Amino acid sequence: MREHLDHTDRKLVQLLSRDAQLGVNRLAEGMAISVPTVRSRLRNLLSKNLIKIVGLLNLSERPELISAIVGINARGHGRAREIALRIAELPFVNSACVVTGRFDIIVDVVVAGDIADLYRVTSELIPGVGEPGEITRTETFVVMAACNKWVSLPKGCWSSGPEAPSRAVLS
Repeated sequence: MREHLDHTDRKLVQLLSRDAQLGVNRLAEGMAISVPTVRSRLRNLLSKNLIKIVGLLNLSERPELISAIVGINARGHGRAREIALRIAELPFVNSACVVTGRFDIIVDVVVAGDIADLYRVTSELIPGVGEPGEITRTETFVVMAACNKWVSLPKGCWSSGPEAPSRAVLS
């Protein structure tokens, strides 16, 4: 069951959304509550996986990043969430969401500098997560200009360590 945040937790998330660099002392001051309360609530939100504190990049300031939204139609027979979970684990994928409307799943993709990587993700990796015939159609929307779009880097972007997908995976 999804948990609703109370007023204090919402205020904490709101302050962190504006500036995640604020320390617990400044957060406590801004919320007019004690430092131990802020620390406890922050620890609780993090441990329940309700918030994640990350660095985000301003997409409009990063010309080497290519962002795209991929709409997917799937014959999942009630398994759209399962398909979305598999897609969300792919390199270069920030998120995969089951949605209403013309598509069943919407995927947010970010690749670093190579349109060929985007093509591999959209034409090979995403269709490859389903059983034959399960993903029936995809449509890719490349972001040409972004206004207030901040992105986290999915696995695969700028990676050179062991977690980086090899070219063989993408080829």
